[in-house]
Amino acid sequence: MLSRVLSIEELKKIPEWDILVIGGGATGLGIAVDAAQRGFKTLLVEKNDFAKGTSSRSTKLVHGGVRYLAQGNIKLVVEALRERGYLLANAPHLTRVQHFIIPAYGYFQKWYYGIGLLLYDLLSNRLSLGKPSLLGKNKVLKLLSGISGKGLKGGVMYTDGQFDDARLAISLGLTAADLGATLLNYMAVVELLKKDGKIAGAKLTDELTATTYEVKSKVVINATGVFVDSILDMDDTASPAAVMPSQGVHVVVSKDFFPGEQALMIPKTRDGRVLFAVPWQGAVVIGTTDTPLDQISEEPSALDEEIDFILDHFNQYSQKKIARADVLSVFAGLRPLVKTSNTGSTAFASRDHTILVSPSNLITITGGKWTTYRKMAKDAVNNAAFVAKLPIVKCRTRKLRLHGYDPQIKYGEPLSAYGSDAIQIRKLMEEHPDWGSKLHPHHDHVKAEVIWAVRMEMAMQLEDVLARRLRILFIDAAAAIAVAPEVASLMALELGKSAEWEEEQVGTFVEVAKGYLP
Repeated sequence: MLSRVLSIEELKKIPEWDILVIGGGATGLGIAVDAAQRGFKTLLVEKNDFAKGTSSRSTKLVHGGVRYLAQGNIKLVVEALRERGYLLANAPHLTRVQHFIIPAYGYFQKWYYGIGLLLYDLLSNRLSLGKPSLLGKNKVLKLLSGISGKGLKGGVMYTDGQFDDARLAISLGLTAADLGATLLNYMAVVELLKKDGKIAGAKLTDELTATTYEVKSKVVINATGVFVDSILDMDDTASPAAVMPSQGVHVVVSKDFFPGEQALMIPKTRDGRVLFAVPWQGAVVIGTTDTPLDQISEEPSALDEEIDFILDHFNQYSQKKIARADVLSVFAGLRPLVKTSNTGSTAFASRDHTILVSPSNLITITGGKWTTYRKMAKDAVNNAAFVAKLPIVKCRTRKLRLHGYDPQIKYGEPLSAYGSDAIQIRKLMEEHPDWGSKLHPHHDHVKAEVIWAVRMEMAMQLEDVLARRLRILFIDAAAAIAVAPEVASLMALELGKSAEWEEEQVGTFVEVAKGYLP
């Protein structure tokens, strides 16, 4: 379980940690799992909630990256395909195999895509999910029933993976805790502590209570995504920028616009990217964009032109056109691309990760993608162990089953995101029948999930539940606003909070949720 009370007790009790991880996104949580699995005393702190940033705002794909193959980045594709296989095996309750179709509007296109995807599958070697297949026009229209048939010559179907990003992040946090790591959300690093010019720990501030702590650590890993430069500046104000931020936007619409189980891949957009339309949690996620940014924020907003870009491209392929008013939710995420001298489009910037070791021994990791989080964590811990002269212990996460692992549970079924924990949630529903009722008539989530999120998954704020423990905000922003008062009431009961707290939480959440409305 993730318990803030128990974690703060550990924070006070441990005189020195082996590894302090700053950042509770995919990379940081993966590092905590790896470090704890090797037996290192590990503390992870996150200024906001786990996966608050980029790690909850992906296209929900576990993939090698078809377009990286077209760019010639074979190394990244091979690495990601390998990691895709490991992740599908280690977290079947949070991942599944997904079929994608690329429509072809010329016979040459059909063969061109087919050959490229055959190479893509060959690169996965023994972890192949199935060979691609060429499809005729009628088969494409049958499988992608919402697609326009005008000029269509056929298509190619290939296989990749899909997942629930924020729920996987919570599973990683629970896995790290199971292995003995200590994790805290809403705990900000406000100062790096040094001894003889080397990082020796950090000063922390509890964002919920304003309490400050000083912790000692043999090594500190900066895994804060697009915010790595702020931690680098704490270490040395002369540090050069490590990140080139880019914004990716997704829109979510009803399955009425794109029925069926196969996903659509639009192979080339105006800016040279690919665009996906992917069935997810009873809706369809369409994206993404790639917009270079000068300014970053903890709650990025989609630009009007980004939303129009997605709708315009999708509508070129769809029989039923999507209008702005049809969009259920819009979400934006920031990519921590590795800073280079290239000043051109970030669409062509590398998705490889990089590790920096400062003269002070601060370890910084940036770049990468969700699919390769485990490999990124392995590299970061290897570097940290070397710098801190920790015992040499090999990484053992390749076959590590993540918290909730249950091969009998089918992805997408009610409560499947909890894996083996679903048994305990059903017990809550049996003990308290009212907790078995739905929060919203159009969504399957029940009240017991709110109780579980607070008791077992360190949900401290209303947004933690509605955005990341449950995914309602990302699927249907208006529904999230509608259930906010009831969810806040359930949380207040568990946390022992006042009516004023409930009112404040609802008000704050509604302001955030408005940014997800089109």
